[in-house]
Amino acid sequence: MEYSPLVSVIVPVYNMEQYLGETLDSVLASDYPSFEVVVMNDGSKDASLEIAKEYARKDSRVKVHTQPNAGACAARNHAITLAEGELILPFDADDKMCPDFISDAVKAIVADAEVKVVCPKAEFFDGRKGNWNLAPFSLNLLARKNMIPICSLYYKRDWERVGGYAEEITAREDWAFWIAVLKDGGKVVTLPRLSMYYRVRGGSKRVTDRLQKKKVIDYLNRSYPEFFERELGGPLRYKRTWSKLTNRIYRIFHPRVVFINEVYKELSDFVKVLPVHFKNGDGEVIYKGRNELREFNCKGFDLVVKSFRKPNLVNQIVYGLFRSSKAERSYEYANMLLKSGIGSPCPVAYYTERAGLFFIRSYYVSLKSECPYTYYDLMKNNFPGQEQVLRAIARTTAALHEHGYLHKDYSRGNILFRETDGGVKVEIIDLNRIRFMEIGMEVGCKNFERLPGTQEMFAVLADEYAKVRGFDFCKCFQLMRLYAGIKE
Repeated sequence: MEYSPLVSVIVPVYNMEQYLGETLDSVLASDYPSFEVVVMNDGSKDASLEIAKEYARKDSRVKVHTQPNAGACAARNHAITLAEGELILPFDADDKMCPDFISDAVKAIVADAEVKVVCPKAEFFDGRKGNWNLAPFSLNLLARKNMIPICSLYYKRDWERVGGYAEEITAREDWAFWIAVLKDGGKVVTLPRLSMYYRVRGGSKRVTDRLQKKKVIDYLNRSYPEFFERELGGPLRYKRTWSKLTNRIYRIFHPRVVFINEVYKELSDFVKVLPVHFKNGDGEVIYKGRNELREFNCKGFDLVVKSFRKPNLVNQIVYGLFRSSKAERSYEYANMLLKSGIGSPCPVAYYTERAGLFFIRSYYVSLKSECPYTYYDLMKNNFPGQEQVLRAIARTTAALHEHGYLHKDYSRGNILFRETDGGVKVEIIDLNRIRFMEIGMEVGCKNFERLPGTQEMFAVLADEYAKVRGFDFCKCFQLMRLYAGIKE
């Protein structure tokens, strides 16, 4: 083999004095020219550490480390942090390796850049006999079962990319790891000739892991909701084989509408699982009151997602059957404003869901605004360029009114702005309460009533608003002061 990258064979050890020597002998008999064996003693109470150290004294390829008992997952992660190899091959301390396993695996992974994992062909021994028959790899099958042996070869960079093995769970952590590595693509190869012997004992981890099924499935659903949505149409169920059918039936009684802006189709899976993200507490909370706003970064996009409060019983039926949801209106109105040349964060998607006849939840997704300020910031003493900003806000408000858009929640937190080389850019948010009507001077001036300000600030607003709309300044100023409650 022309290219022989260093392979780190990772062997976590806990009380394996009976088997460790046999395992290390089999690994060291490998015909591959470039490998190290990183043994991590996980607080063994027997002679495992002494046995490992004896091998290290005899063979420089063996590196021995020790840690307080923290479980096989933590020991494996710790060992990989110390590993020097480009490729990682975890290997249990009671199994046996065939001499050509590493050579065959490296040849397979370097031959194709799309290959991420190479699995062994294995036979059971000790408590069970026969071949370990692996099903042909597919993401759909991986979503329902742990189908890749932990003793499979992969690149260390993939371990680094996904953050290693999940130490939050102490069972099937390799399943979670393979999902993290492969969910966005990559080939898996199974070697054609016998590579290893997998020992099955009554108290082995493979057997005891089955007792933690619920905890593992709950963790997987929290961690990879987009993956399960894409492959199973919803979460992995405790009856794993029936997950797809169960999710189809669930959707019959919980119909949803997921609409994605064509430009952001790649965010489809993320939008479909927004209820899971909010339930998990994912993202960063930026507002929590009647509704909730969270920031997310997904596929390089900075997003703001608004979760609307569940409406009262009457409106659950109204929104479920007769009227557009607040999320849908927010999306449509944002597009409407942008087409009219009025600033608003770019709409990405909306999600609505019913339970039978009853509307239960909705979400609106937009790109995060680049505007760092709200109208409230103008109230700070000596805000630089205050007059310029006020005039830009007045022009934006006039544009809204000229197009017949009356924002019924036109408050200081819903007007964003930033300074640009060309002046001031203003964006309007929280759009679901826009009403469409002909807007005259009195209604237009009244629309400023929820904006705080001094008499001098309203003089600027009135001056610019009146100029744009062709109204009398004095009348506009008088009306704005009246509705804002500012005395002469």
